[in-house]
Amino acid sequence: MESQTPPAGLIIFDCDGVLVDSEPLAIRVLIEGIAERGVVITQADAYERFLGRSLGSVIDTLQRDFGVALEIDALEGMRDRLYALFRAELCAISGVAEAIAALGLPVCVASSSQMERIRLSLALTGLASAFGDHIFSATMVANGKPAPDLFMLAASRMHTEPARCIVIEDSPAGIEAAKRAGMRVFAFTGGSHARSATHRSRLEELAPDAIFDDMTELPRLVGEAMA
Repeated sequence: MESQTPPAGLIIFDCDGVLVDSEPLAIRVLIEGIAERGVVITQADAYERFLGRSLGSVIDTLQRDFGVALEIDALEGMRDRLYALFRAELCAISGVAEAIAALGLPVCVASSSQMERIRLSLALTGLASAFGDHIFSATMVANGKPAPDLFMLAASRMHTEPARCIVIEDSPAGIEAAKRAGMRVFAFTGGSHARSATHRSRLEELAPDAIFDDMTELPRLVGEAMA
């Protein structure tokens, strides 16, 4: 008898670049912070190295590849600049609130960002009420994306088997993490940072279950996955 994919029971959203259009703001602050320490990095290189990674992973990469050590004061200064930018410019991804409401399934957030940043992002964009306390940060697990730890934690806390989860991700690290967790994953390419052919090609190489750039299409895609 042919095995069937179990129906979806939980939709797990990444935050940055999926719920909120934050990646260009975060990369801007990171590039400026690195430049202040004498290292020039292009936007394309920054996305290649850091997109979807936890703060710990970013710090390790900066030290290993560039010899840049970010002290506590530097990190706090960059955080303050980023939060100021968020308050001035951060927007929700177009159509995401309506898509969440139309899903009719449990939802949660599983993000590489720190909890404070996730909650601020959701509050500023009016999305906080859609998730309540169902928010999970890479600071809650030993290993960030592309390790599967964060998604496994989210599934466990939400009482859903990994095979019944669908992850919405925008980064190669996130897609890899979802696959390693045994979950289906839809790659979203509608964020400001994700619209280039190069980025889409990198995601296609990882063979997600779907690739889409219009968040209003998500309920239909989830429905088709459940059929």
